[in-house]
Amino acid sequence: MFKGHPKGLIASALANMGERFGFYTMMAILLLFLQSKFGLSGTNAGYIYATFYALIYILALVGGRIADKRKNFKGIIMAGLLIMTVGYLILAVPTPTPVPNFWLYLIISIIGLLTIAFGNGLFKGNLQALVGQMYDNPKYEDKRESGFQLFYMFINIGAIFAPFIAPGIRSWWLKKNGFLYNAELPSLCHSHLNNSITAESSQVYQAWANDATISTEPVSNLTTFANEYLDVFTSGFHYAFGIAIIAMLISFVIYMANKKKFPNPKTIEENENETSSVSKMDVKEVKQRMYALLAVFAVVIFFWFSFHQNGLTLTMFAKNYTVLKIGTWDISVESFQAMNPFFVVFLIPVVIIIFKWLKSKGIDPSTPKKIAIGMLIAASAYVLMIVGSMDLPLFTSIDPDSGGTPLVDAQKVTPFLLIGTYLILTIAELFISPLGLAFVSKVAPPQYQGLMQGGWLGATALGNQLLFIGAILYESVPIWMTWGLFVIVCVISMATMLFMLKWLERVAK
Repeated sequence: MFKGHPKGLIASALANMGERFGFYTMMAILLLFLQSKFGLSGTNAGYIYATFYALIYILALVGGRIADKRKNFKGIIMAGLLIMTVGYLILAVPTPTPVPNFWLYLIISIIGLLTIAFGNGLFKGNLQALVGQMYDNPKYEDKRESGFQLFYMFINIGAIFAPFIAPGIRSWWLKKNGFLYNAELPSLCHSHLNNSITAESSQVYQAWANDATISTEPVSNLTTFANEYLDVFTSGFHYAFGIAIIAMLISFVIYMANKKKFPNPKTIEENENETSSVSKMDVKEVKQRMYALLAVFAVVIFFWFSFHQNGLTLTMFAKNYTVLKIGTWDISVESFQAMNPFFVVFLIPVVIIIFKWLKSKGIDPSTPKKIAIGMLIAASAYVLMIVGSMDLPLFTSIDPDSGGTPLVDAQKVTPFLLIGTYLILTIAELFISPLGLAFVSKVAPPQYQGLMQGGWLGATALGNQLLFIGAILYESVPIWMTWGLFVIVCVISMATMLFMLKWLERVAK
């Protein structure tokens, strides 16, 4: 599989795999942690989630610029790993729930998230830039796209297991303390403590509290139960953040052990052949390349706005509207986050074979055309969600804080709706993300490699900052209309990409 690729590819993929394991451990539980820890609504949790997710990528611009200036990609990547570890440590330290001081503990959590975001900004884009530099060697240039696809596949292996580890730790801690898992119970606990719960929801709360208690005795004091359940529930999440620390340290060890296999930009710059190739690129060509990249960045903003709903509105949908059972197998809300990396790992070899066959026949679409196709595929995923959500009630009618009553399983949709959606979104992702990275590494002027990889991540950041719009719509309009917004933006993005297609193909040659 790695035959004909530079030696540093598998080392960089393994180093990123550990970091992705830690990252997806956190992302699988972040929204649920914010809601169960602080009693936040989906909209308010969405603001924090979207800003954090945006900063993770926008700070890659800062990290890329630092690396371009200092020509020390390896050292900056190492620093990023260590800083992220500190951020996870802040989140891993258990604190009481319900929190005795709302703003103090929320600010502590936000500081932890900001630390992770800054470390990720130093790490993510610069490691991708190093991978791109490996393929600047003419010996490997024709394998650039497949190289980034393999890199993408391996880093997602770590992400497959992360969404199962976090809920596993939480469920273990609940059982150890005499409780069982119920995804919607924390919201009822907060509503009870806030005295905003209705009489009908109180009956549901009593029944669920009894079911979530291992003891056969019915719960007699619902206030005591709420305090204890919330504390144990969120402590399990804190311990799950601790697993991310272990993953980061493993990633750090792998990176340090293979550091010599990565290219050294300082050495490359001193090489006469490399220097002469840079000097041959005139200002006009540099501008054309930069304009082309900025145009692509502008388009993919709306893909990430739609795709990264997997950790926000799609997670909320899993909690509120989805039966968490397949046959006799109970599943958790977080486990849906494993669907995307699972499909990435198993679909990438298929995609590589298909693209290789198309290339052998001389009909392989250009990278810009593949990105346009990916946009259409992403739109179709949300068409599926529209069909599956058409008869579901408004969120306000099932939200305890709004006087609603949660749905029982008979009123919810099959989990295969979300699984099918994640499958289609993953196919779209494989047409856009790894190929987009390859496009950036190929088109970016050599002196702006780190900055342009950061630019790709910056576009992702802008898309992520818009995520909260999904949460606002989710809690205020019919569910199917929320998904309709993502269909519209993906179709418009596809049309824009096709409009620029010939120009982008010409610049990329």
